[in-house]
Amino acid sequence: MRRNITELRGLEPPATADEVEAAARQYVRKVSGVRHPSPANAEAFEAAVVAVTAATRTLLDALPERRQPPKTVPPLRRPEVQARIAARG
Repeated sequence: MRRNITELRGLEPPATADEVEAAARQYVRKVSGVRHPSPANAEAFEAAVVAVTAATRTLLDALPERRQPPKTVPPLRRPEVQARIAARG
């Protein structure tokens, strides 16, 4: 599991809904210590992802523009990750 949560503020183009949800899922996994929730925990896990996604979107919408983009490219924008996602679908 990654140590750092993906930085979404200041991306060009702005962070997509998929990127915001992926970051929220990453956060919930890290905080809960659960990578794959059991059927007993799935509902609570998904509810937390929805809540964190909404809070993240609210925060990103409220913050002013950044002067510089983040130092790293978010995972969902990296070519190798895009290729892996396309191969699954």
